[in-house]
Amino acid sequence: MEEYIQRIRDGSLKLHALEQEMSSDEAIAVRRAYIEGETGADLSRVGAYSIDTERVVKRNCENMIGAVQVPVGVAGPLGVQGEYAGGEYYLPLATTEGALIASVNRGCKAITRAGGAEVRIKRDGMTRAPLFACESVPHATDAARWVDEHFAELAAAAEKTTSHGKLTGISTYTAGTNLFVRFEFFTADAMGMNMVTIGSETASELIEEATGARRVALSGNMCVDKKPAAMNVIMGRGKTVSAGVFLSDEMVRETFKTDAATLAEVNTRKNLVGSARAVSLGFNAHAANVIAAVFLACGQDPAHVVEGSNAMTTVDVVPGGVYVSVTLPSLQVGTVGGGTGIATQQECLRLLGCAGGGEHPGDNAKMFAEIIAAGVLAGELSLLGALGAGHLARAHKQLGRG
Repeated sequence: MEEYIQRIRDGSLKLHALEQEMSSDEAIAVRRAYIEGETGADLSRVGAYSIDTERVVKRNCENMIGAVQVPVGVAGPLGVQGEYAGGEYYLPLATTEGALIASVNRGCKAITRAGGAEVRIKRDGMTRAPLFACESVPHATDAARWVDEHFAELAAAAEKTTSHGKLTGISTYTAGTNLFVRFEFFTADAMGMNMVTIGSETASELIEEATGARRVALSGNMCVDKKPAAMNVIMGRGKTVSAGVFLSDEMVRETFKTDAATLAEVNTRKNLVGSARAVSLGFNAHAANVIAAVFLACGQDPAHVVEGSNAMTTVDVVPGGVYVSVTLPSLQVGTVGGGTGIATQQECLRLLGCAGGGEHPGDNAKMFAEIIAAGVLAGELSLLGALGAGHLARAHKQLGRG
């Protein structure tokens, strides 16, 4: 090991090149030892892991020195009545926030007792939006019109790059001499960001050739990827999914120690008016909590929590009880590719019964999205109930959050 560390120090061996001379685990150990020597930090705990690193260092993490462990708990059983997910599930949540899983678990209890969350997916499409520079306003307008009129040609070009993806829509936008072309793809069971990027690149080359517009960036920020944006709230990105449940007055009293009118008032004044006053894009109590915890446990891209948490919670007082729902316009998830192949994350997907590709392309990813939406609903219900009953601070103190 010392020989390799000395070569790194004298510059004859690069940190990223270690895997070219030894196994992945050996390379990780050498790299970690070098970093320990340079910084004086003890990284022995980071160096204790159970995952198979051969795949990880090639697909998921460069310059790997180990792994950080995040505690994983389960909430459930959670009843789901979706078009792809049906039955009861134990939801894996990776978190360091005390009280979160206990809270979601209470929401799961109420939903399951009520017969399960009703869940539907309204649209499914991953986007990428290249940016083109044009010579003038007329040129930008003409180039946009050409794109609008040649969908079939652009789809054929994009789909040559993938055996799974399908171009399902194109929308164009101009700003002076700038042209943005927002491609939308069906990506089967993959989250699909790499797939749509490659497909959009090929299609954009055809646009350049046909219109004379010059591609400046393969992503022009109207995708909109990993940033809060009204466009994703309105138009959707990834899965647009809603989940709802009817709770009787008796169930609200027994489970949440409050009543339907109070749940509705808290939601209206906090989630709707409060969010509007803050000009927030998320009209919910804490959707990001559940989405982030599921994403970490199940190998999703954590940065997509930004779009995933653009959620709206509604509470309708109805005869005999209350109907509570959540709508997630831009939930970006997959069950193949990315971090889903890491052993620990794949185990969590298997726990839900949706690891890998579905019998029909896209079924497993949609099943996963439906379960997440139901989990977010459970979290929203529980927090609204705690706020309505005045129990939030007490629960946090009891569970180590004081």
